Amino acid sequence: MRIPRTLALVLAGGKGARLGALTEKKAKPALPVAGTYRLIDVALSNLAHSHISDVWVVEQFLPHSLNQHLANGRPWDLDRTHGGLQVLPPYQGTEDEGFAEGNADSIYRQKDLIRDFAPDLVLVLSADHLYTLNFLDVIDTHLARGADLTVVTTLVDEEPSRYGVVQADDDGRVTGFDYKPDEPRGRLVAGEMFLYDAGRLLEALDVLHEQEGRLEDYGNDLVPWFVAHRTVVEHRLDGYWMDMGTLQSYWTAHMQMLDGDGVTLDDPSWPILSAQPQRVPARIAGSAELRGSMVAAGAIVRGAVAHSVLGPGVLVEEGATVRDSVLLDGVRVGAGVTLENVVADMGADISGGGRRGSDQGVTLIGEDGRARTTEEFDRSAVLPDGV
Repeated sequence: MRIPRTLALVLAGGKGARLGALTEKKAKPALPVAGTYRLIDVALSNLAHSHISDVWVVEQFLPHSLNQHLANGRPWDLDRTHGGLQVLPPYQGTEDEGFAEGNADSIYRQKDLIRDFAPDLVLVLSADHLYTLNFLDVIDTHLARGADLTVVTTLVDEEPSRYGVVQADDDGRVTGFDYKPDEPRGRLVAGEMFLYDAGRLLEALDVLHEQEGRLEDYGNDLVPWFVAHRTVVEHRLDGYWMDMGTLQSYWTAHMQMLDGDGVTLDDPSWPILSAQPQRVPARIAGSAELRGSMVAAGAIVRGAVAHSVLGPGVLVEEGATVRDSVLLDGVRVGAGVTLENVVADMGADISGGGRRGSDQGVTLIGEDGRARTTEEFDRSAVLPDGV
């Protein structure tokens, strides 16, 4: 059987407004994960292990923070003479339409490039999630069912109203799709991985643009159009999946990793690959108390650390205590400081003694050292993420 020519579009342009200070100076896909990785490593590693080597990364917000990490695709064996990784930077087209205002709009702006590439299938995925998945299994489902669109779905335990909620029959045919509904019908949601027949996708983009003048997010127009007019099926992801779009989910995902219930990053048969910086090993001083934690290279621990993730270059001074927290690259925790349920941004200098955070919720500490609780943050967060 001929293997379909598959083009992967990784949408990596979102602003990540719901993550506050964590994404003020970097794109969300460049956000550190588990101390060592970046969020986009997950999508690129899944593609590499699935032997999908034509990968386009679509950027918009602060692309330099992501480009520095991508390293021409080398860590994922995508620096090839033929195919491989291509970065599609933000641009303003001839129609003076400005920047893309949603992920469907972003795909539409690449339609001429897609048509010239002439793939059989187009795999569109977000760079915002934690999961492992062999996309060849998704392609098998798509071909076996004769689908025009295959939606990777997963069941969530949390409130599903912030996702695209999917209705499917017993045969896996998608019969309904509600985007961020106020009253969701069930817990089955789209994992933001979509496999399209390329011809049908280009047709839909042209039809919708002609009808509406401008596309928005996939859930507002593109996926509902396929459900109404074409054959749409689901491919169920039964393993771990987490949307990293909020501060709470970012913290929770790290606590789950520590407890052994999170995404598996070190499976020898499916490792998460990354462009990791060269640093000296972590140093644990004689005064340190360390348990149940992940400590990245270059970190120095002189104080007490429990059930926490420390990124590269983090310094925990003697007399400091860190519990149930995630400290990004270069954070310094001074003597007399206690952190509990905290996420601290890169380079934050937390000093002056006292307690930051509590067991009542997650506290975000920005690079400037200012602390904000989840409740304060949720009141001021801007929900739409853009592309």
